[in-house]
Amino acid sequence: MKKVMFVCKHNSRRSQMAEGFTRILGEGKVAVASSGLAASEVDPVTVEVMAEIGIDISNQTSKPLSDFNADDYNAVISLCGCGVNLPEEWVLRDVFEDWQLDDPAGQSIETFRRVRDEVKERVVKLIERLN
Repeated sequence: MKKVMFVCKHNSRRSQMAEGFTRILGEGKVAVASSGLAASEVDPVTVEVMAEIGIDISNQTSKPLSDFNADDYNAVISLCGCGVNLPEEWVLRDVFEDWQLDDPAGQSIETFRRVRDEVKERVVKLIERLN
């Protein structure tokens, strides 16, 4: 089974959405984790917009990338353009992509929903490519 790491600056919004989608949509197909260049906390609005579509991420936590080993992952996806700041061993995985999605922090709930839907669309395609 392929293992995917989603990474963002703070592991509080986009990467948490991606982890939640992958956990549900990729169940039995891919294993998933998410982390940040620095850990913070999961944004409550992110939890809310995921719950709207039936995905509960309320038990997910923000974790620093330094807690993980790059060799354990086949695919690494940056969601914020932070790929240039990642240690080299993370960029050199079989699959590395930098999705550069908008950060909904401080924006309207409609922006959170738009970003959520963009994350879902990309996660679906990623799961298809990895299998």
